[in-house]
Amino acid sequence: MAKNTRGTVTAFSPFDARADAEALRKAMKGMGTDEETVLKILTSRNNAQRQEIASAFKTLFGRDLVDDLKKELTGKFETLMVSLMRPAYIFDAHALKHAIKGAGTNEKVLTEILASRTPAEVQQIKQVYLQEYEANLEDKITGETSGHFQRMLVVLLQANRDPDVGVDESLVEQDAQVLFRAGELKWGTDEEKFITILGTRSISHLRRVFDKYMTISGFQIEETIDRETSGDLEKLLLAVVKCIRSVPAYFAETLYYSMKGAGTDDDTLIRVMVSRSEIDLLDIRREFRKNFAKSLYQMIQKDTSGDYRKALLLLCGGDDE
Repeated sequence: MAKNTRGTVTAFSPFDARADAEALRKAMKGMGTDEETVLKILTSRNNAQRQEIASAFKTLFGRDLVDDLKKELTGKFETLMVSLMRPAYIFDAHALKHAIKGAGTNEKVLTEILASRTPAEVQQIKQVYLQEYEANLEDKITGETSGHFQRMLVVLLQANRDPDVGVDESLVEQDAQVLFRAGELKWGTDEEKFITILGTRSISHLRRVFDKYMTISGFQIEETIDRETSGDLEKLLLAVVKCIRSVPAYFAETLYYSMKGAGTDDDTLIRVMVSRSEIDLLDIRREFRKNFAKSLYQMIQKDTSGDYRKALLLLCGGDDE
């Protein structure tokens, strides 16, 4: 899978699952915990290797590695280490389950995951959700959301975006005109047109539509969405547009705002750093540096502390001066 070569975390070599399991047991055994060993091992092995370590840990000691991590570690550092141990294929399904569980729905997580994942990834998330939780993801999401926000999520959940095969300029012109008439030229907004076009057309087609829209209207499509829609729908449509333009740029912005200003949105910081560490974190770092005049590394360093900071910086994998 060529697309996974832009991560900061790759397979560690020479890898010895038993030696790692023994080192982790020693680090957590008895009084006190050697956090340094834990974080160095877990951030420098890829997800598949971490699963092998967990298996060796159980074989050697009859203990569950994740349970031990939860017992021995605390706070954000614990959350980060446990997140690293979650099998990659389960990661998104687990995040979505927790976003729609209990009182209140975490729309931010629904938006981030469903706007940024490829159709193939969304199909896999739905299958895993059904296997792991014996529930239909779409039913769960429709039960917790409403209105046009819900409609757009359902469109994205169908994972039926047109494949990227050539661009028909006459259709580009047509879609740009339809969006212009549905928003800027209309009293009120025809949200459905935005949902259908942004949710189903191919990436390369939509990039051309955005350029054409600018020519026709004099506005960036983001400006129109900002003016013509509001609330969760606005955030979702903007996330979709940003991901169509550039997924790494979208995540660079997501990371920036998770740390900007007072307080840190640690859940988002952890989720993005872990979920993109083997996919495109190098590209995210590059976009971050370009768009925010500082490096991701520097911002993490300034905004976090302790073992949590050390582990995040190792995942980040370097500074971009």
